[in-house]
Amino acid sequence: MKEVIGVRFRRNGKIYYFSPLNYVIEAGQHVIVETARGVEYGNVVLGTREIDETKLSAQIKPILRVANEKDAQIYEENREKSKKAYDICLEKIKDHGLAMKLIDAEYTFDNNKVLFYFTADGRVDFRELVKDLASVFRTRIELRQIGVRDETKIVGGIGICGRELCCHKHLSEFIPVSIKMAKEQNLSLNPTKISGVCGRLMCCLKHEQETYEYLNDKLPNVGDTVKTLDGVTGEVYSLNILRQKVKLLVTQEDDTKEIQEYKIEELKFKPRKRKREEKLSAKEMKELAALEDKGNSSKLDDE
Repeated sequence: MKEVIGVRFRRNGKIYYFSPLNYVIEAGQHVIVETARGVEYGNVVLGTREIDETKLSAQIKPILRVANEKDAQIYEENREKSKKAYDICLEKIKDHGLAMKLIDAEYTFDNNKVLFYFTADGRVDFRELVKDLASVFRTRIELRQIGVRDETKIVGGIGICGRELCCHKHLSEFIPVSIKMAKEQNLSLNPTKISGVCGRLMCCLKHEQETYEYLNDKLPNVGDTVKTLDGVTGEVYSLNILRQKVKLLVTQEDDTKEIQEYKIEELKFKPRKRKREEKLSAKEMKELAALEDKGNSSKLDDE
């Protein structure tokens, strides 16, 4: 077991582990640590605790010190400088006529580097831009191309649920989301209905996936023939997954058909995972595939 603390460098960023040395550190404090980017000012989100060393993906570095008032002042000054750097870079991009969208600018704590995050449809030759920026800031310049999910994570916004976007509010790492999840949750496979602000599948599909898998395991498939406890036989017409109710198409004695709704406890059948298939055109399949994001890597997390 190893004693560690969890540190974030962004409000909603990935949590990194560091050794607290002999300091007594609690959540809410700030520390100065050394990362791949240089010396950084981080927010402690997990107080001192012990973690199995086999679960740690990298060697744990010790913190340099607990942050003091002077460090906090430097951090705030860097934030103000980052805003000015953003405006300057924006002007330089226009001057060079580059097809790129600037998202954010960030100074490292020790002012050893200025990072600029941008999005673009393809590769961008920004060598001249870097030279121009280096002559202005007199320090190392790094331009980092990020994806649409990273952009949304930084900028934030309101989702169709009316709440702040998950990636901006609380998700520290991106999670793989697939079309299979939308099918499992019986959602319309309309790209405009299941995609988020970033244009990828909504992260909340993953949040609810386990619940839907559990509930679907208790239901029959649409089209199955089942019996009720009172002896009525019918074909499954539709399902209400959350309420655990089934609508049956029942044939009456006069050969007319009637739809009747039953609770799952009132039916007799062999439970099996429901498979929802839809016949989609090649164009629709291509559109849906473009919404998927099977990875969980982020250019913002390369500390």
